[in-house]
Amino acid sequence: MSKTSLCSFFRRRGAGPDGCSHGEGVPGISYAAAKKKKGMTVGFVTFENIEQLTNAVEVLKENRSGGKEMKIVDANRRSHQKLRTEGTASGNGAATENSIAAAPADGTSGPEVAIASIRTVRDAVTPLAHMTYKDQLEHKKNSVAQLLKKLTRNAKKACPYGVPLPEWISESKQIGGLSCKLEGILESPVIDGYRNKCEFSVGHSLAGKKTVGFMLGNFREGVTAVEEPVDCPNVSGISSKYAFIFQDFLQLSTLPVWNRVDNSGFWRQFTVREGRSPAQAVVAQDAETQISEVMIIVQVCSTGIDELLMKDEFAKLSMTLVQGAATCSPPLPLTTIVVQDHTGISNVAAADCPLIPLLVRKVGQSEEGAVDQTRIHDHISNLRFSLSPTAFFQVNTLAAERLYTLAGDWASLNSDTLLFDVCCGTGTIGLTLAHRVGMVVGIEMNEAAVLDAQRNALINGIKNCSFVCGKAENVMGSLLTEYLGSPQQHLVVSESNSEVGATGKNEDIVDGTKNNGETMDSSMEKNDNGESQQLGDKSDDHLSSSDEINGDLGDRVSKQLEGGHDQSNVANGNQNSEEASSFINEESIATKSADCLEHTKTLGDGSSVSNNDTLAATACQFKNFVAIVDPPRAGLHPTVIKVLRTHPRIRRLVYISCNPDTLVANAIELCTPTSENREKNKGHRAWRNMSSAGLARQRTKSMPSSEPFVPKRAMAVDLFPHTSHCEMVMLFER
Repeated sequence: MSKTSLCSFFRRRGAGPDGCSHGEGVPGISYAAAKKKKGMTVGFVTFENIEQLTNAVEVLKENRSGGKEMKIVDANRRSHQKLRTEGTASGNGAATENSIAAAPADGTSGPEVAIASIRTVRDAVTPLAHMTYKDQLEHKKNSVAQLLKKLTRNAKKACPYGVPLPEWISESKQIGGLSCKLEGILESPVIDGYRNKCEFSVGHSLAGKKTVGFMLGNFREGVTAVEEPVDCPNVSGISSKYAFIFQDFLQLSTLPVWNRVDNSGFWRQFTVREGRSPAQAVVAQDAETQISEVMIIVQVCSTGIDELLMKDEFAKLSMTLVQGAATCSPPLPLTTIVVQDHTGISNVAAADCPLIPLLVRKVGQSEEGAVDQTRIHDHISNLRFSLSPTAFFQVNTLAAERLYTLAGDWASLNSDTLLFDVCCGTGTIGLTLAHRVGMVVGIEMNEAAVLDAQRNALINGIKNCSFVCGKAENVMGSLLTEYLGSPQQHLVVSESNSEVGATGKNEDIVDGTKNNGETMDSSMEKNDNGESQQLGDKSDDHLSSSDEINGDLGDRVSKQLEGGHDQSNVANGNQNSEEASSFINEESIATKSADCLEHTKTLGDGSSVSNNDTLAATACQFKNFVAIVDPPRAGLHPTVIKVLRTHPRIRRLVYISCNPDTLVANAIELCTPTSENREKNKGHRAWRNMSSAGLARQRTKSMPSSEPFVPKRAMAVDLFPHTSHCEMVMLFER
């Protein structure tokens, strides 16, 4: 039942004719508000007084909706409001706010049953914590194996009639039905307290207390109770301590916490981001002692709140956090405090939500000496990454190092490789692998993330990376054509420059040099596996002028081809990237990053600022073209899959997935043979109820004729101990 039909149900039984204005109609069921989200089996109805509630319960017990009995229960998740309003009477002697939850009585659990089904917050957040870590790994490995079997079954179903089955499907019986060899699971170096980012919900507990922690369930189940992060092994001690400091502050705050039922309140979410020092980044023991920087992000909703009152609350909050950090033993690191003003209903804030940095003053320090910044730093493979408040960064830093090394090994990278880093975020994958390839091209839709990636390239002295700002589905086709030539004619890049100039592309290119695709030298360092890793020479020579960013193409390409990587080996003597980066002026880096983004806007006619002759000359130097994709949980857009599948020069693809279900769906489209009789993809209403694998099978019918990829190997990587989630890496070749 949708929200509209829920309201209609009440109107049919005598509620006011004005729909959701309610309470002004003929006698019958009167109510203040009715709410139900799509897919929920629980609806929420709020009444203005006790008389309305009592009357509604009597009517609902005697009437059925569509022949189904309605189960009426108290909305336990709002017990804090009942406690607060108990004894508070309105003019007619009734309580001012009352609510019930209406749910079908066909066995579906109501809110109180959903809450009772979760024993503790530990069970909700870390459902595998009761298992030994060895058993957790085996459980996840078996889950991934089932998904590989699912891929085989669905790809077999998707094969067109009359087309021979691919060998990998025919041979799957020899390996237990798996689509490729599962090479095990890579365990996390840190098992407890590994998260470098913890997002705590703000709300009321079942007992009605203002609480900072985790929800016991989800709103779809009718649960909004928040409980303290007690005994959650994936949460670091520092994050937990800050959560309790903020919770104590809320008890004295005059502003309300967020109410998920009527989407009102001020304090919404509390996030702690942690950055580790470089010298300790490879030490797995006692992860908490490695944290050197902390960013606090407080999400609020300023709707209807007086500005002066907010400023006063923010000043108190800043002082509370600073004093709380200082009084802990040992003192907690605190680098920056940022307020995010999110006025929308969804829990996920838009990328353009206003960010307000708060002054961080040490105890006893004057306001003039306070620090106002919005960044912290973390390290992967001895590279220093600057992180803005909304930047994506893997939550398990040490396990991410292993993940990226694995992806680079499977991609068979060398100096003749042009690597496309699709959905690159802040550039972590491309930058950590840049020393192993000739050139990296990153694609990311978030402009702030692209600026972060550009900044990180500058900080680490990496000059063979360029970053494209745009949705992958909008820019991937023209980008591959620009670098590799037309997939239809399989032309060399130099022969397709005129075509590329005509098509153009709608993206911004941010390059560490002149944004024209040239390749450059990079510096190197050793990671914990003994392999060469980048560590740029961070002297002022690299960043002193815009010429370093917008340098001459010929010089840059010649440096790359004449041994730029050999020269970079000299930088290996520097073991501490943070010490080297101390010579960098952060403001200068920010300015240059912004200038790069601004100088590479597309022209008015839609063509790219990048020199196509330059791209052709640069791309022709490479013989190996590889793509590494790391999409969000929804997976790759169908257009991106089609572009990668139909371009014959992409011979190897490494897929990193945080949601193996969507990886299976994407793999079906990448690996299923095409039919000579291609169907036009018209879509169908029935597709709405299909699984992701079912949709993928339908889309394969309209895939242009092209050579399919073959799944070669897969491995799970445990980035999230104690939870049911894990990353999955899969290699595709053709």
